[in-house]
Amino acid sequence: MFKTHRGLKLSAAMLAVVALISVGIGVGVTRASAATYRPQTRAFTVTAVPLLVQEMAGTLPYLQQDFAKGGLLDAKEVYGFYPSTLTVYQGDTLDLTLVNPANDPHTFTISALNVDVAMPSQSSVTAHFTVTQPGIYTFLCAEPGHIPYMWGQLIVLPDSAAAAS
Repeated sequence: MFKTHRGLKLSAAMLAVVALISVGIGVGVTRASAATYRPQTRAFTVTAVPLLVQEMAGTLPYLQQDFAKGGLLDAKEVYGFYPSTLTVYQGDTLDLTLVNPANDPHTFTISALNVDVAMPSQSSVTAHFTVTQPGIYTFLCAEPGHIPYMWGQLIVLPDSAAAAS
């Protein structure tokens, strides 16, 4: 009967595939896509780095006025964080090494997460904390006058985004 009716043969093959899927092959696929993310410890080194310094006034003409006596940057150096963006998943623990090679103190502050770490001058300090909620959190240096320049973002992706990838 299968030799004379190709349509029946094809139908039987399709029926076999459907039967296999319903008894277990499809279950394995479903389980894999529903896998849960296992939080990790993510290590980062964040350094306070000079963005603008007195020595740049001669090489960048548009800064000469700012660095001149009485200018916005008179006798100042402007620092930032490097890297300025950190990306993790919900539930991850951050293991931070915070490096400050400057003569001025800095902080690494994320107010929304109650993180406030002093970065004394010419030091390296560590901080550890776990992020439980997805979102974009701003970190900054809370020292007066540093906030306009010394800031970055901690991006916390939902754990479901990790399981899907």
